Amino acid sequence: MKITWLGHSGFRIEIEKAVLLVDPWLVGNPMFPEARHDEAVEGATHILLTHGHGDHASNAATIAKERRIPIACIHELSVLLGAEGAETMGFGKGGTIDLDGAKVTMVPASHSSSLDFRGASPAYAGGEAGFMIAGEGHTIYVSGDTTIIADMAWMGEYHAPDIGILCAGGHYTMDMKAAAWAARKYFDFKVVIPCHYRTFPILEQSAARLKEGLPGVRVIEPEVLDPITL
Repeated sequence: MKITWLGHSGFRIEIEKAVLLVDPWLVGNPMFPEARHDEAVEGATHILLTHGHGDHASNAATIAKERRIPIACIHELSVLLGAEGAETMGFGKGGTIDLDGAKVTMVPASHSSSLDFRGASPAYAGGEAGFMIAGEGHTIYVSGDTTIIADMAWMGEYHAPDIGILCAGGHYTMDMKAAAWAARKYFDFKVVIPCHYRTFPILEQSAARLKEGLPGVRVIEPEVLDPITL
């Protein structure tokens, strides 16, 4: 399994026979080197979107059409992106889909979701979500943009993820201290990878507080386009 950060909340996850692009914001992302776009999307089989905001979904339809791959996301967002000519796979919270051997379950998050990059009036884009991605003997929890939520208790017990990809930049989502607290209280992670940080000055720039709050857990500060093999 390989997990590669694409900057901000974007990831490339190679698991089972799937190559998943999660929230691939590649154009306009201050952290992503656009000259390496083709490298990031090469061989991709599916796109996963946690919600509709521009820093997660604004490039999805273009990538999907160029690569001829489907976008899997919540139903309402799938309808909107389908109207742009993208192939979509709409599903809902609690639903599980099989993506080339990787079992992807949509789980709750608490944030907001709209298409806020297509004009002055944001369009409703369904609910915000996270994902549990199971394969190769691991389960990855992709938190999406969220604060701490009580649902993390049953998600940790029921899905038992061993790898956490957690938003932790603060301001718009939980910060490093909150992410560490949630990881300790609700999950038994062996590996934690922070995201939604360093992109802008308003966000946290270091994962030091996350590391301090998770003794005994392997906290990996990712580097853009540097694969993490697990």
